Amino acid sequence: MADDPQTRPGRRDLGRVFNEVPDLYDRARPGYPDALFADLAAITGVGERSPVLEVGCGTGQATRSLAALGCAVTAIEPGSELAALASRRLTGDVTIERSTFEEWDDHGRRFDLLVAASSWHWVDPEIGWRRAHAVLRPGGWTALLSHVVVRRPGEPEMYAETADLHERFSPGNPGWGHPPLEDDARTTDQGWHAPGDLFGPPLVRRYPTVQWLDGAGLADLLRTTSLYRALDPGVREPLLDAVAERVRTRMGDRVARRYLSVLCLAQRAG
Repeated sequence: MADDPQTRPGRRDLGRVFNEVPDLYDRARPGYPDALFADLAAITGVGERSPVLEVGCGTGQATRSLAALGCAVTAIEPGSELAALASRRLTGDVTIERSTFEEWDDHGRRFDLLVAASSWHWVDPEIGWRRAHAVLRPGGWTALLSHVVVRRPGEPEMYAETADLHERFSPGNPGWGHPPLEDDARTTDQGWHAPGDLFGPPLVRRYPTVQWLDGAGLADLLRTTSLYRALDPGVREPLLDAVAERVRTRMGDRVARRYLSVLCLAQRAG
């Protein structure tokens, strides 16, 4: 199912929406593969002590991998509970600052790399792209990380098995729909819409990944996504209980949640 913009909370609600479930978010959300960060480091040249800015660090899943490269990470996070959990769990040269990117005070600092992991779509594009260019050193890079939910032909898929439940509890929701086939998703736009004068041509790398989940685990994962958090709890919880039961009774209590993990990056122009 798509993370449809019509069902997303507003950008200003981002901290509140994900702030409601920080521990669940940290436990259920998929991380990014090591190969993605290896390619990120190889392409951008970041490493020991490289100053890196992360926009919307959440609970620090991507931050941990950036710190493991030896980078000096400044991580921005608007949600108080998310930022607090990240602070407790992160090690290495990491500083967490509570703010949205639009309102963040850079104090004149400049960075070799800006990273946004599943967060850039919450940034106002009228501000975000030019701020990204401004806070990077000449030759610096911006990297957008994301997960695209995909399916494979002939394989049982969560939504196909629960479409009737979704329509029963939240009929006509514009977010409901089958995820794209993996091969089709490899050819689609990946969210890079920067003005042409700010960055060079984007490079895109895709990494197939999979989460194997039981019914309860799938329900918990969906509870951390904006599409489901936007639902009234009186709709969301009965729906997800029914989804979990369907996975238990019809799918052997084991379902594959497939993704293309995407690295999309470009170098600062000028």
